[in-house]
Amino acid sequence: MQSKLQGKINELPLSPGVYLYKNAAGEIIYVGKAARLRNRVKQYFQKSRVRDPKTDVLVSEIADLDTIETESEADALFLEAELIKRYMPRYNIELRDDKSSLFIRIDIKSDQPTVSLIRRPLDDRANHFGPYQASLEVKKALRYLRRIFPYDEKPAKGSKVNLNFHLGLSPGLEENKQSLETYRSNLRKLELILTGQRTAVIKQLESEMKQAAKLGNYEQAAKLRDQVRALKHLRQQVVFGDREFMDMSKDTALVGLQDLLGLDAIPRRIEGYDISHLQGTDNVASMVVFTSGIPDKSQYRKFKLRTPGNDDFKHMHETIFRRFNGQGKSWPKPDLLLIDGGKGQLGSALKALEETGLDIPAIGLAKRREQIVIKNGDDFSLIELGLNSDIVKLLQRIRDESHRFAVTYQSSLRGKRQIASVLDEIPGVGPATRKKLIKAFGGARAVTMAKPEEIAAVVGPKMTETIVKHLGLK
Repeated sequence: MQSKLQGKINELPLSPGVYLYKNAAGEIIYVGKAARLRNRVKQYFQKSRVRDPKTDVLVSEIADLDTIETESEADALFLEAELIKRYMPRYNIELRDDKSSLFIRIDIKSDQPTVSLIRRPLDDRANHFGPYQASLEVKKALRYLRRIFPYDEKPAKGSKVNLNFHLGLSPGLEENKQSLETYRSNLRKLELILTGQRTAVIKQLESEMKQAAKLGNYEQAAKLRDQVRALKHLRQQVVFGDREFMDMSKDTALVGLQDLLGLDAIPRRIEGYDISHLQGTDNVASMVVFTSGIPDKSQYRKFKLRTPGNDDFKHMHETIFRRFNGQGKSWPKPDLLLIDGGKGQLGSALKALEETGLDIPAIGLAKRREQIVIKNGDDFSLIELGLNSDIVKLLQRIRDESHRFAVTYQSSLRGKRQIASVLDEIPGVGPATRKKLIKAFGGARAVTMAKPEEIAAVVGPKMTETIVKHLGLK
């Protein structure tokens, strides 16, 4: 091992955190987490330690490393997942066994929300967090968080609460021990913690606690107090981020952006924008937010665009103008905008910013060679840092997330329109009836496959006759 790397390892802290191994070209090849950074990293280079062949190959490539300290092991777990998403290190794939990574799935929109662990996330309207490569640590962290925010792993059955409720692990929806609204509120707090916003959740709970006490609801105030104490105690739990305690000065991508763009400070809040449509129909835009380099999904927003046709430049102009001069005027101000596209898209965004009277740094990311597009005066500059650049990796992560969010929304709108068109053609079937049918059968296609008696149970025999006749059901 080179002396420079050895000296770096000897100076590592004995605190929880994430380590990033780099090869000679500066590419991040592996991301890992540790309860004690110095001890964990040293283990890789101990000659007496038995290693498998793949780990030997990894160690032979390590030329440098970076670390990010966190306040707890749980923080390191959540931060590791985000950094793996950002950098896609090849050894995190090659050193993994045949099983897929774990994702936490929360279907908060369901009438009976659940929290579960899955291997392969689907586009099923649920929220997914991960990937996590350490299943035992994820399960341990969730077990602790479940005591703070009780949840069901499967939809509740029957009308009586089960044993999990008496153990403090279930909300007790069966007997209305907790309202669906309160349950969803707790799940939203759990989602914030999984995205590294534990401090924000604690502040929110403390505010709710004071309000409950002020109104004389002392039982509720006591419950909120216990949640606050438990969250603060999380730092002491032995589990395996909380971005509030991540030292941003060690995120080389954020520091690099500050230097590259000549910003006064590290860009804490970055907003990414993308446009999606299908041949000029169902035009939508997405806004994703990364805070301290971590996605902040509670801040994501989507726009149903009013400008018709297939014109990305006009669509981007409308999006940015509405963000800063319309519905989004009261939202937190970003430190940097990332526009998916080249000179045309960036120019349209900058024109909209100028019209709103705001001066916010904005850059584009051109897909062809992942070039960063910057405007200098009346001209545009293209900066090519290379695909292994930390800055490019971060911008790619934001761009890809904004694209995913936009496409998901556009697909949702298209699907709803197609479903509605089938039922719209049936005489006498109005919005209320369509809603009943879709809720009962899950979609228009399912209605066309249903039996007449099943439809009659939802809308009655008279309406069923009309539907059966129009759809040709038997």
